[in-house]
Amino acid sequence: MTLLAQDYSEIPLWQNDARHPEPRVLPLPSAVDVLVVGSGYTGTTAAYETAQAGHVTLVLDSGPIGGGCSSRNGGHVSFSLKPSHEALSVKHGKVIADRLYAEGLEAMTSLSAYVRDEQVSCDWRRVGGFVGAHTRGHYDRLVREAEHQAAGFELPFEVIPKARQREEIDSPLYHGGVLYPDEMAVHPLKLMVSLYERAARVGAQFRSHCAVHAINKSTTGFDVLTADGVVHARQVLIATNGYTNSLSPWHQRRVMPIGSYILATQEMDPSVLAQLIPRGRNIGDTRRVITYVRPSHDGRRLIFGGRAAAGESDVTRCVPRLHAMMTEMFPSLRAVRVSRAWMGYVGFTFDKLPHFGQQDGVFYSMGYCGQGVNLATYYGRKMGLRLAGKPGGETALEGMVFPARPYYHGKPWFLPAAVAAYRVADALGI
Repeated sequence: MTLLAQDYSEIPLWQNDARHPEPRVLPLPSAVDVLVVGSGYTGTTAAYETAQAGHVTLVLDSGPIGGGCSSRNGGHVSFSLKPSHEALSVKHGKVIADRLYAEGLEAMTSLSAYVRDEQVSCDWRRVGGFVGAHTRGHYDRLVREAEHQAAGFELPFEVIPKARQREEIDSPLYHGGVLYPDEMAVHPLKLMVSLYERAARVGAQFRSHCAVHAINKSTTGFDVLTADGVVHARQVLIATNGYTNSLSPWHQRRVMPIGSYILATQEMDPSVLAQLIPRGRNIGDTRRVITYVRPSHDGRRLIFGGRAAAGESDVTRCVPRLHAMMTEMFPSLRAVRVSRAWMGYVGFTFDKLPHFGQQDGVFYSMGYCGQGVNLATYYGRKMGLRLAGKPGGETALEGMVFPARPYYHGKPWFLPAAVAAYRVADALGI
């Protein structure tokens, strides 16, 4: 059986009903107050704050506006910090751990407030998230962690034992799990378009398909060499996350571009997905090789994402593995074909925290470790306030060491071995 539907495309499903912004092409200004490299959630949100404060702001991107993971993610929105509160307390102290966790919670509420207050049409829904336990031991650990959350930062949860699992997901993979009812789902490209339109309304200028080749210090700021000429900028922000490259070797050594692969099935009768995921939840699990799953907003397609490869950029070659991962979770979908498949690069850091600050006078905010929908918009706003000299730009991330690793220079050569080891660990239930 061919796995590809007749309408198969590598264009993300989100482009079925939204389009990347296409700013009017104008001559590059010779000088600006703020120049932002990267037009995703971070850069666009920062640009809104600086432009609103009256600073001449220019956002440049080597591709389409929002063309990276801001328009390629799976649309899951949940509490966003990878390290546990306990681990952060041991490493950084309880005061910093508390501040980081408070910011993680605030990132959720601030994005919800933006969607509500601006009446953004982006298929924003409170769907809840179910985390499935891959083994009985994983189930015990999930329950223990949910029941012993850090005081003051507890997320609402419900334990779902194996006997009740079909209320949330009809899959043979899991031994029960934990439901977090406050998780949200969003159409990521529609959200991206709304952030762009808001920034453009207050005067931020955007230029797509205009790569930045060099950032050189000058006596009054920076001379930024682009594909279309040189722009002098008083301040520069690098907001490239998983697409950080040799433009800044210092940042490139600290952010790992990890490929994340997603498929969308052909359209099905909504009753099929209603049986498999009865309440339309976001689905994740405890395996090391991450998967993230949800129904499309109309309930007619399954959107299935995961680490299907290590470094493969031809997403069609990953379809067989993605499809096999999907049918392991849902055997009844074995005959369902794939209509869309796409990939993007997630920005991971070695300490699993985002990082925010300044290096050699250049500002940066990046490294959201797969939780960028709310963290990028949150820290993008804080960075914009910081650049504009307005209150509200303070964060517990300020001044935190941004770690690199010996022999790492931007290409995660160790990833194939790590993914292979994770697959073995998952197979053994470790």
